[in-house]
Amino acid sequence: MFPILLLAQFNIEHSVYFDTDIYSLAKTEKTRLQKFLSSLSKDEVLKIEIYGFCDDRGTENYNLTLSQNRADAIKEIFSNASFFPEKIVSVDGKGELLLNIVNETDPSIIRALNRRVDIVIAYPEKASEEVIVENKNKIILENVLFITGYSYLTRSSKKILDEVAETLKNETFSFIVQGHVCCTEGELDAVDRKTNKRNLSVARAKYVHDYLLKKGIKKSRMSYEGLAHKFPLGGSEDKDRRVEILIVSD
Repeated sequence: MFPILLLAQFNIEHSVYFDTDIYSLAKTEKTRLQKFLSSLSKDEVLKIEIYGFCDDRGTENYNLTLSQNRADAIKEIFSNASFFPEKIVSVDGKGELLLNIVNETDPSIIRALNRRVDIVIAYPEKASEEVIVENKNKIILENVLFITGYSYLTRSSKKILDEVAETLKNETFSFIVQGHVCCTEGELDAVDRKTNKRNLSVARAKYVHDYLLKKGIKKSRMSYEGLAHKFPLGGSEDKDRRVEILIVSD
């Protein structure tokens, strides 16, 4: 076993995405949210926060109203699902406050990623968590997750990956970064919405590879590959939007 101790994660985050000028969820996004809720522990939920956003089109007042309507629509889904609506402490429309949440220059991608609602569910503090190597050669990067359809990490994932990078600096083994996707059949990869190419698992692995490279991990120690949806974990689809590290030598 090769444990990497990480700081405990107290919040679980999830984002849902909307079409232009719309505050009702498309069927696929609603299904994804319902699956996310069904995957969560209902024990010890402390509070739930819901934040709505828009892209930069429309007037300021229009965008504030639309983002609030989006947040209210998610609150209603929580109520209909009986998922602790009484613990929702914030339902806040932020308008076009966050215009660029990723390192991207294409306006259409930036706008698509900002037509969303962020959900933050808080649980009690834990002392620590571990990322464990299974079968003596694989590091499972729990909670290093990706935005649906893209190779961009969720905001909370970057902090965890930073900690993993610091730990890897103290090791000497070589490894392969393996990318995974959800919701396709076996050998079939998912489409990367940024490029419209069917290589999303490869793009996610490359993103993490390049991220670790920038953090000081030697390029000679690393390679990357995409494994599509060959190895689903079960449960929440968000967990299949992941990477793992396969150790190949000491």
